[in-house]
Amino acid sequence: MKVVSSGITHIGKSRKKNEDRFLVNDELGLYIVADGMGGHAGGEEASRMAVETIEKVITRLKDDLDATLPYAYEEKIPPAARGLKYSVRLAGEKIYRKARQSPEYQGMGTTVTALWLEAKEAHIAHVGDCRGYLLRDGKIGQLTEDHSWVQQQVDAGIISPEEAREHELRNIITRSVGFEEDVKIDTYSKDLKPGDIHLICSDGLSNPVSEVELNEITLSSTPEMACQQMVDLANERGGRDNITVVIVRVEGL
Repeated sequence: MKVVSSGITHIGKSRKKNEDRFLVNDELGLYIVADGMGGHAGGEEASRMAVETIEKVITRLKDDLDATLPYAYEEKIPPAARGLKYSVRLAGEKIYRKARQSPEYQGMGTTVTALWLEAKEAHIAHVGDCRGYLLRDGKIGQLTEDHSWVQQQVDAGIISPEEAREHELRNIITRSVGFEEDVKIDTYSKDLKPGDIHLICSDGLSNPVSEVELNEITLSSTPEMACQQMVDLANERGGRDNITVVIVRVEGL
């Protein structure tokens, strides 16, 4: 599989530290964005632990997907998706145990959107409000659903998606990795096509920059240039949060 990928993170203009973390690993076909939260240094630690744990687990599973068994054996999802979900679950357990053992990390957790390109398929494991998008045939579509309070209000018809982007409670999430001992992890799998572009990002990008703009910038630039342009645009609009984006373009299978 031939891919062109890039990723970038920026502290933004309002935060004192960057609690986002990302991974671009073309050799594994693994790409992650995590947005941490909690405590003096908890957010940074939680997102770091999540990314590093997922990468280590997928490295082991790359040649032996059955290593996850008997975990989730009955789930009707592809083996690679099961492996990715397993890696996120293990990350959550590690973060939860560390928070219990270290008072300075109490309450820490992280959102995670992880993409694994394996055997001509794309697999996503997702918790929280980092987003995963697919651009195919020139059109963008959101693959993940935000686990957030404002998304619940949108789903109930109480507020519009446009209102959600500017709502004062938009940062309240309803699921995170490591805050609790166990969490429900969403998965998504789809066959790849040459020309597919996957974009994953933290809410520091998806809040100030619309899907239409993400689509236009991605299609008009290389992944590296598009990532930088998106971060610049989010900062131009206030940079109210940490900003992270990863773009992966499939050029051949």
